[in-house]
Amino acid sequence: MKVRRVVTGHSGGKSVFVSDGPAPRSRDFVSIPGQSSTLVWSTPNPPAVPNNGVDPITAASIYVPPTAETRLMVVTFAPDSVMMSKDFNPAAAGAEFMAELPDLAAKFEPDHPGMHTTDTVDYGIVLDGELWLELDDGKEVHLKPHDVVIQNGTRHAWRNKSDKPAKVAFVLIGARRQG
Repeated sequence: MKVRRVVTGHSGGKSVFVSDGPAPRSRDFVSIPGQSSTLVWSTPNPPAVPNNGVDPITAASIYVPPTAETRLMVVTFAPDSVMMSKDFNPAAAGAEFMAELPDLAAKFEPDHPGMHTTDTVDYGIVLDGELWLELDDGKEVHLKPHDVVIQNGTRHAWRNKSDKPAKVAFVLIGARRQG
């Protein structure tokens, strides 16, 4: 997936374009055709402006932000049928997911495929396609383009029951879990 990232900044007291090009951390999954993830931007705790000019996204950047940090990511979810195919190799898919997103992959429950919990408040905006958000009580909601989900650190899974990939933009905000 190619995500164009335009970054602004300051120079001599004026607004300037600092960069305009592909987000530096993007992966199209080989073992899950149609699945991709792009880490677009992150902010520290506390965010500060102007940016110091250093790109916050590196090969070592994590996807799940610590408390009060943020991450912007775009995910394309392959249809569930890809994972149900006789050619699907779950071990290869798991290894590829762990290699690219180890901090997020560690949150997934092996005995309940797709279910995971993060200590984040997530704003999810469906850009394209259809998804079903499943919560731990088994209830689901069907989401279509331009629907927005506010995910408050709950146990959940994303299901793509359609026959086409679905693209979602997520802003993750690191939160402190209470109780």
